[in-house]
Amino acid sequence: MIERLEYLDELKRWKDKDLIKVVTGIRRCGKSTLFELYVNYLKEMGINDDHIIEINLESPEYNFNNYMDLYNYVNDKIVDDDMYYVFLDEVQVVDKFQKAVDGLYIKKNVDEYITGSNAYLLSGELATLLSGRYIEIKMFPLSFKEYVNYYNIEGNDKSYLKYVDNSSFPYALKLDNQDEVFKYLDSIYNTIIVKDIVTRKKISDTGMLRSVTEFMFSNIGNVLSVKKIADTLTSNGRNISVHTVESYLESLVESFIFNKVSRYDIKGKQYLQSGEKYYATDVTMRYALLGRKNIDLGHVLENVVYLELIRRGYKVYIGKSGNKEIDFVAENKDGITYFQVAYTVRDGETLKRELEALETINDNYPKFILTMDVDPEVSYDGIRKINVLDWLLKKDK
Repeated sequence: MIERLEYLDELKRWKDKDLIKVVTGIRRCGKSTLFELYVNYLKEMGINDDHIIEINLESPEYNFNNYMDLYNYVNDKIVDDDMYYVFLDEVQVVDKFQKAVDGLYIKKNVDEYITGSNAYLLSGELATLLSGRYIEIKMFPLSFKEYVNYYNIEGNDKSYLKYVDNSSFPYALKLDNQDEVFKYLDSIYNTIIVKDIVTRKKISDTGMLRSVTEFMFSNIGNVLSVKKIADTLTSNGRNISVHTVESYLESLVESFIFNKVSRYDIKGKQYLQSGEKYYATDVTMRYALLGRKNIDLGHVLENVVYLELIRRGYKVYIGKSGNKEIDFVAENKDGITYFQVAYTVRDGETLKRELEALETINDNYPKFILTMDVDPEVSYDGIRKINVLDWLLKKDK
């Protein structure tokens, strides 16, 4: 069992707080394992087994017809005034689960924890019912730092390539070769498609959905619009409407296969309505579905950096400064940080291009160029060029 200590510490911080702890993330990223680790912690703290109620709603052991069955099952186990710790794993499979969650929340001796593999969990009625009464913990597959720590290896070019080749899903670490990894990733993809998208959205053309998914994996890190995607697929013989593309993209983002990143006009200080980018939650899934043709190592690295920024609690946007593009505008409580990401800038023209984009920004927020180049850190009038692997292995900016 891989200890996801940062997530575990997050749950510990919210223990007994009057908020529902909602852990979200793509299937197989480790949510159920996190609950196991936390339950072990509770037992070490002296909580009795009969005051820990664990239910995995996707297990055949539980077959609740509706939310009242779920609520009554848990409520019947609460027999005294001591605190009970309730864990509802993959709660979205129960119809109108929101009402059961809300009913348990209002009980004064229930500390409630739920997981879900779809962003729909926190939309609609649940958000309305529980506004201001839950804390979301977004969980991702393994970071590069977690990966090298697990293997107790040095974080270098070789281990980075192994990381992006062999997947960041925790269970993939137990597989013997890349062929097994790819089969495992394909099974995750198919589970997500069937359980989180096709069934819920009632999609009949699964072939078209796969075409959209493959197109998105082929265009990680590229500026896209719904119309551009529809036009490209149609010109390639897959006739599809803008509305259908929009619906499929929404589903792929809701199921956490992709992450949508909006654009922000730095000079105009406004969010732009088009030209988003999409990054995969696990870059190796791209190889599993498409093979290794037309791989852009720079965009793969961009994807890894984006996920790390999200893990560190940043809100992330694509920046536009005049006619220049800034890879990432990352914002947290301390302010804004700008990032350019390039696999290498040893070519003078590439370095010039990356610097010029950051030089168009007229403020004093930190600016970085992250590269795979193994060089000493350099500052160009305050723009710091640093090795991206060093940055990934640290917790500072």
